[in-house]
Amino acid sequence: MTIARNLVTGGAGFLGSHLVEKLLKSGEEVICLDNYFSGRKDNVSKWINNPRFELIRHDVTNPINLEIDKIWHFACPASPKSYQSNPIKTAKTSFLGTYNMLGLARRVNAKFLMASTSEVYGDPEVHPQSETYNGSVNPIGIRSCYDEGKRIAESLCMDYVRMHDCDIRIARIFNTYGPKMLPDDGRVISNFIVQALQNKPITIYGDGSQTRSFCFVEDMIDGFIRLMESNYKKPINLGNPEEFSILELAKLIEKKTKKKLRYDFKELPEDDPLQRNPIIDLAKNELGWFPKINIEDGLDRTISYFREIL
Repeated sequence: MTIARNLVTGGAGFLGSHLVEKLLKSGEEVICLDNYFSGRKDNVSKWINNPRFELIRHDVTNPINLEIDKIWHFACPASPKSYQSNPIKTAKTSFLGTYNMLGLARRVNAKFLMASTSEVYGDPEVHPQSETYNGSVNPIGIRSCYDEGKRIAESLCMDYVRMHDCDIRIARIFNTYGPKMLPDDGRVISNFIVQALQNKPITIYGDGSQTRSFCFVEDMIDGFIRLMESNYKKPINLGNPEEFSILELAKLIEKKTKKKLRYDFKELPEDDPLQRNPIIDLAKNELGWFPKINIEDGLDRTISYFREIL
């Protein structure tokens, strides 16, 4: 049996490091590529002496030559706080990084999985969102470096399929949470948990009625593996279709952390979507995938992780 050589770009990040772990535990070889802009070496340091693991500090906006069988392209900051801190760099990572990795995939004939995002739907005018919806994105707004970056990355992927018959998959990832999230990454679940554990007021943008869906990281990684193993070549939604308002989430975290907290309401940021929820029929039919871990269990595990690191 031949062991697959995997390249995981952004492999020291939240999702990337969970994927690295899953691939190594299944006996495969992994090259982890990261420039540590939003990833952390700590996330993968336990594998450094593993003979099937290699760690390379590299920025995907520069080409690289490697012999690999599969590319999992996750390099790009994904929380608004990170990607807005250097929006030009974010756009470059999405365009040039994806271009470089697709070029590598074509040269070595590697299977390629692109980590796209539900942000390609923007502030949706259609709810919930299926893959046939083309989105409502503001191309000049403060989130456009990421939203439009991922849209052009998807566009590049499909052109590599059409022009060069590359073996490509596109995962549109909806909100994911779990251990290894950064405490200060600005995402709603990590924000709420950290504020609750530190007895600080919970920051709610807008009136808290906006909705999101939250998928536990373990389920998401399972979705990536199934997608890479499938023959499905068009974008596919991966997320948990259970929908919560931000206020409901805050109350649930308050209950789970056994804290009595006050809420600090602030103005909704520009272009912040009011609703975001995936239709996952395609993932069910094509991959046999659906989330198995409910929000109660997922939050328990995430809160335990944050208790430990704080």
